[in-house]
Amino acid sequence: MKLAPDWNRTAADYARHRAGFPDWFFERMAERGLFRPSSRILDIGTGTGTLARGLALRGAAVTGLDLAPGMMEAAKSLDKSAGVTIPYLVAPAEATGLPDASFDLISAGTCWHWFDRAKVMAEVMRLLKPGGYLVIANLIWLPLPGNVVAQTEALILAHNPAWHLGGWEGHYADQQRDLIDGGFTARESAAVDYDIPYSPEAWRGRIRGSAGIAASLGAAEVEKFDGELAAMLARNFPGDPVPVPHRLVVIWGRKPS
Repeated sequence: MKLAPDWNRTAADYARHRAGFPDWFFERMAERGLFRPSSRILDIGTGTGTLARGLALRGAAVTGLDLAPGMMEAAKSLDKSAGVTIPYLVAPAEATGLPDASFDLISAGTCWHWFDRAKVMAEVMRLLKPGGYLVIANLIWLPLPGNVVAQTEALILAHNPAWHLGGWEGHYADQQRDLIDGGFTARESAAVDYDIPYSPEAWRGRIRGSAGIAASLGAAEVEKFDGELAAMLARNFPGDPVPVPHRLVVIWGRKPS
């Protein structure tokens, strides 16, 4: 059975509990010349807008695009609190309907694996201005032997055998290949490992908001899972906060001028 999450069902937990891209990530992007305050940016698979908002806070003109209007409604609330306004568009990343050569940068935050990659790559190339950049960023929890992530993944799989996203350590050779096949030049990549502290309550919310739980299971199943996760955390990881290892992997390339 194929995993087909409905992200509208998990927007509240996703917006409240999922850690976003850190400030230093945007600073390093700017240092690399990937965007400027004057840049026009399209953030595909924008979700609750964590990547779009970080770019807009630094002066860029950002449009967010996603298939889940519930996620983007949550994004608007977060945008208002942050003091920015971002237009959002409900459309597939593979066929946006936007004009050719409209953007200096297209970003994709922890969503590339959900796309039809060949089709979205062709669309990205069409939408970028000559010399524009595509940035694919993945902020993922890091399963290490016996850690809170590994034990949480085992519990997700026990409750949802269709979930297939466990064990990912941010390997991105396939995404690098997409950039090559898509015709992008000046390709680069970087990765940073760091801990994100989560309270037990926040980690439970983070996991409820993931593809394998509230986006895919019924309410009673989610409640049962959440109770078992709470018990596991209290038993095996009683601290507050719990340091959760993460890896931020980013690759980028430029459309030929």
